[in-house]
Amino acid sequence: MGHGLSALSGAIRAMAVGLVLLSGAATALAEEISYFSIGTAGVGGTYFPLAGTIANAISNPPGSRVCEEGGSCGVPGLVAVAQSSHGSVSNVSGIISGGLSSGFSQSDVAYWAYSGTGTFEGQEPMRDLRVIAALYPEHVHLIASKASGIASVTDLKGKRVSLDKTDSGTYPDAVLVLEAFGLSKDDITVEHLAPEDAAEALRNDQVDALFFVSGYPARAITELAGTAEIVLVPITGPEVDGMLREHSFFTRDEIPDGAYPDMAGVGTVAVGAQWLTRLDVDEDLIYQITRALWNPATRKLLDVGHAKGAAVTSETALNGIAIPLHPGAEKYYREAGMIR
Repeated sequence: MGHGLSALSGAIRAMAVGLVLLSGAATALAEEISYFSIGTAGVGGTYFPLAGTIANAISNPPGSRVCEEGGSCGVPGLVAVAQSSHGSVSNVSGIISGGLSSGFSQSDVAYWAYSGTGTFEGQEPMRDLRVIAALYPEHVHLIASKASGIASVTDLKGKRVSLDKTDSGTYPDAVLVLEAFGLSKDDITVEHLAPEDAAEALRNDQVDALFFVSGYPARAITELAGTAEIVLVPITGPEVDGMLREHSFFTRDEIPDGAYPDMAGVGTVAVGAQWLTRLDVDEDLIYQITRALWNPATRKLLDVGHAKGAAVTSETALNGIAIPLHPGAEKYYREAGMIR
């Protein structure tokens, strides 16, 4: 009987030690993991799926297979997540407030936020915003129902038009486009709908047109094209000349034929999409994230993910940047010979 109790006591002690060891291992595991959020926009745009691909590429949680054996080539211990939001304006505010580790933004919104100009006129400049990389061009989509008869920007007069949420990147650009063509918000019936909601409203004849700044193909527009009679409206003409002179972040570009099912392409204007963070985010972390972003293994993920992934290249990583690079990103680009 004594031996039985002794054995039982020993087993209990062994179990206790095992639990302590497991607890310690779990604590160590928890300590090894750090989280890094990427603010995007609505799930129907390009930011969200592309950020998901990039988050996957830069993540490398404990227990992952090593890069050399076909496993993760991300930052050891990092778990990155794409987080939906209202878009660029919402993201820069979230980055500065600390609610987001990083986020995607249009180049114009990034510059306005940093300098306290444009849509941020009268606000405290967000001087701690920093760039990780330029990503790809984003096109101003102006979508109208065929039934509306809208064939140009000036045809929007008197129509019901969604300009997106006021804290999106689309909203300030839509206002600039209207102004370039001699229109103001007073000339239209304004709706402030997120892209997915705007697409649904257009499908149900509750709006005549919508603006959406996104890399093509944007899922919300692709799905709308499959269920409604819609057209892409060109943003072209002499009015655009003045717009480009006044706002150098815009470039002429086009949405090609077939970017959306059975839709003819149009000339339009574009801005750059950029990945931003905050100056006080650890320099070594951003260095490692930047290195992981441009790892050849990430190239494979980008090329098979969202169609816009192919446009995200190291060759264009520094294009159109009007605010400072994060020191960690700058260190990587200098080592890579991309900055001299």
